[in-house]
Amino acid sequence: QVQLVESGGGLVQVGGSLRLSCAASGNILSINSMAWYRQAPGKQRELVAIITPSDNLNYGDSVQGRFTIAKDNAKNTVYLQMNNLKPEDTAVYYCNMGVQGGRIGSSTYGDYWGQGTQVTVSS
Repeated sequence: QVQLVESGGGLVQVGGSLRLSCAASGNILSINSMAWYRQAPGKQRELVAIITPSDNLNYGDSVQGRFTIAKDNAKNTVYLQMNNLKPEDTAVYYCNMGVQGGRIGSSTYGDYWGQGTQVTVSS
């Protein structure tokens, strides 16, 4: 069983910064891409940023230049550094990983999500 645990959300003023973390645990053989999504009230979940196993990066248009995604393979952890936050960044943020889990010779691939962490930007 694989679990993703997020931390780092909270309340911040406009222009402030937050750093989100998401750590995967369990019987992990390998991790494919790691990503952050967000969902604001009344809106669909949207991709914020993604990092591939070869460290290719991609960002949503609205966060380009303000957010940075990074990972620590040894810790099975992905981070999201958010700078110059705006009220429209207010949302629940979810991490997502594609994980090959189990044991060698008996493994399965799954798409896993964190529990979500609230980010609120006040004006």
